[in-house]
Amino acid sequence: MVNPLILLRRFAANIVGHAIAMFARFVTAVRPDWRGIEPVPRQRVYYANHVSNGDMPMIWSCLPPAMRRSVRPVAAADYWLKNKLRAFVGPEVFNCVLVDRRPEARAAGEDPMAAILQALEDGSSLIIFPEGNRNMTEDPLLPFKAGLYNIGKAFPDVDLVPTWIANVNEIMPKGEVIPLPLICTVTFGAPVHVASGEGKDDFLTRASDALVGLAPEVRT
Repeated sequence: MVNPLILLRRFAANIVGHAIAMFARFVTAVRPDWRGIEPVPRQRVYYANHVSNGDMPMIWSCLPPAMRRSVRPVAAADYWLKNKLRAFVGPEVFNCVLVDRRPEARAAGEDPMAAILQALEDGSSLIIFPEGNRNMTEDPLLPFKAGLYNIGKAFPDVDLVPTWIANVNEIMPKGEVIPLPLICTVTFGAPVHVASGEGKDDFLTRASDALVGLAPEVRT
């Protein structure tokens, strides 16, 4: 028999998830642009640009409700476990794959990719930000970390989907918790895969170019 407390937490997480999606649509009129793929329940890794704390909720809110249950954002454990509210929203509402990025964790031999690869092995789709940190520069993207390449090598049949989030840095600047009422678009491009014999640097450059190519400035 399932613990009633667990059922209650699941119910609360479901209600909060719907509320977050409705709030995102109400404030930003966020809309998906399925430019290179269709919103179908296929295992994918949505890799996106990262400029704001609002990036992940925007992508998540654009997914059909039936898909959200199997799409898990990859996020920093030190951020989402910082207080009780975040510890509920991150693991319970978004079902995040939490990665320990602390130097002491690496020094102890913990592999930050282990939880990510296990989630894919379990059949989940993912949302990741391959830059690693928020981009506070004038460049469209920071250099990608190796994680996206490692995922593509380990799971060659999983679609790696470039996902460009437009206007979020204006909607929720760094340090702000209340989003501004501006329009946001999330563009999903054609999937990429690691080609046979393709090296890490060549692939990451190609994947980065595919993502930048979805930016409104480039399209115009």
